[in-house]
Amino acid sequence: MGTTSDGDRPWQSYHTAYTNAKAGMEGVDKEKVQRIIYEMSKGSKYFENEKRKEAYIRQKVENLRAQCAKLTDKDMPHFQEVANKKILELEASRELSKIWLHTDMDAFYAAVETLENPSLKGKPMAVGSMSMICTANYEARKFGVRAAMPGFIAHKLCPDLVFVPTNFEKYTYYSELTRKVFRRYDSDFIATSLDEAYLNITEYCNERGLSGEEVAAELRNNVYEETGLTCSVGVAPNRLLAKVCSDINKPNGQYILPNDRKAVMTFISSLPIRKIGGIGKVTETILKDVLGINTCEELLQKGAFLCALFSHCSTDFFLSVGLGLGRTDTPEHKLRKSISSERTFSSTGDEPLLLQKLADIAETLSNDMQKECIWGRTLTLKLKTASFEVRTRAVSLQKFIQSKEEILTYASKLLKAELPLSLRLMGLRMSQFRDDKCGPLDPRQKTLASFVVSGDVTASATFSDKHQICDAQTDLSVHRESSASNDDKISLSYEKNDVLASDQLSCGLRYASTSADGIENMGNECSGKCDYVETENEMIRNFSGHKTIAASSQKTEPSWVDGYICSICGIEMPPSFIEERQEHSDYHLAEMLQEEESVYVTEHLTQERSVRKAPQAKENARKKQKTSPKGGKHIPIDAFFIKGKKSL
Repeated sequence: MGTTSDGDRPWQSYHTAYTNAKAGMEGVDKEKVQRIIYEMSKGSKYFENEKRKEAYIRQKVENLRAQCAKLTDKDMPHFQEVANKKILELEASRELSKIWLHTDMDAFYAAVETLENPSLKGKPMAVGSMSMICTANYEARKFGVRAAMPGFIAHKLCPDLVFVPTNFEKYTYYSELTRKVFRRYDSDFIATSLDEAYLNITEYCNERGLSGEEVAAELRNNVYEETGLTCSVGVAPNRLLAKVCSDINKPNGQYILPNDRKAVMTFISSLPIRKIGGIGKVTETILKDVLGINTCEELLQKGAFLCALFSHCSTDFFLSVGLGLGRTDTPEHKLRKSISSERTFSSTGDEPLLLQKLADIAETLSNDMQKECIWGRTLTLKLKTASFEVRTRAVSLQKFIQSKEEILTYASKLLKAELPLSLRLMGLRMSQFRDDKCGPLDPRQKTLASFVVSGDVTASATFSDKHQICDAQTDLSVHRESSASNDDKISLSYEKNDVLASDQLSCGLRYASTSADGIENMGNECSGKCDYVETENEMIRNFSGHKTIAASSQKTEPSWVDGYICSICGIEMPPSFIEERQEHSDYHLAEMLQEEESVYVTEHLTQERSVRKAPQAKENARKKQKTSPKGGKHIPIDAFFIKGKKSL
């Protein structure tokens, strides 16, 4: 059953996330579980995607084996020396003065549901649906059911499995109750999810005169009293080991690793590498198949090969694991860089349904942003197709947004550009947040100062009172027939291989300048001729295209290279964003023409000053002759007094 014609068992080589054992799955018939998963997945999109990933891993393994085979006896002493030096440096950084505690709630979502519905107690239960489950209780894990497994496979493994829909509002509430307890022990605790956290209990232990074991027991008891839920705890000299320890005696247990080097090295020596956070399926396969590494101790023994085959960063990590080293500092609080929300669902290509799901995601994202009082201007859409291909599409707006309506407007445009498409996951992420000192809503809006500085600085000081420079955004603005408003202008960062040909570009420009009496506007199409109003001289000078100044010859009109890359700034924008491409092109044209006008104004003022200077020079010379004491009717006042004294 399930075997090939030659008697092989194909499921034995089919390893997925579902076959990786979790706490509570120790007594499970692994081959039976692996066979059922193989048979239920065979022929599916997921199966094909797993096969592609397996092929990629095999290719990587073969490449590393080939590199390893090229290493000679002369090479190895050098790499061994490098490894020994790294080990000594890492050993010197060992910190044994801190006591770290990692707490992990036991089957958190399932435990919350059982707490609120006691009738579920003792029954195999999973939180989720037939398409995907979030977690399973320990009764269900005995059948091989685990988190991130499709519900239909879980049901096959355990026909009596009870499904309970997710309720994140409920889980968040109970998570906050546990965090109130954690704050008593470490106000700067590190929450890594709703049900996990790291606590530095060094100070608490010293102040109370308690051991790590006593604090662990006290914390577990307090969590149970406050929430009615159990948690498992690990205590160790660093965070990496504390997490490993918390998984040893689950559920509702604890494991304490003393702050002693010998105890740490003994603990780490036989520890499987997969137990370490940061070593997943791919890394485990490579280390096993290329170098035969199965335990953390073997990472030190094969240190020379690690130095020869992997990057400095990866090698340092592997050797640190072999020494049982991990982070002992409390990370500084960092400002949030992004906020996101995503949903997994049954594969569908129904456009109205996808848009409705997108609206729900946009609402969740908007609510989260409003809770944290943040606005963002870069929106990223994440898509996972029915064939498990992951795509991301990002748009950078010219204003900061937060509302559901605005998020959905831009997200819908990104999604519609990809349709028709069958999807099984969608997500939205907002980044590039506005800070409190943020200026105008348009991040690219030119200010008066930046406009003047971009031209000739002296020009701003020589303008008369009647001839003033208008704000670059207000009066030297870019307009286009039936275009979107300034708030709707966007520039797009687009990641797509198949891009259509570019549309033709056209733009309209309106310039205005001010006088003491008011503002006069004059609009013209940008077809090689631009008219400027000069109210000081009460005349209009036509500035024809063949008289364009040198600045314009150095700049070229923006175009779309390969149909989607801006020739000036290199930003990528799909052809489907017609209005946005037009606005982006207009922006560059406006920049170019502003620079041209700056040069024009500078030249015009220079000529005007030279014209005024000539008659002024003649007038000064004439006055000088009149005031000369030699032959004029009038003499200087000082000469008059000197002359008067002599006559006396």
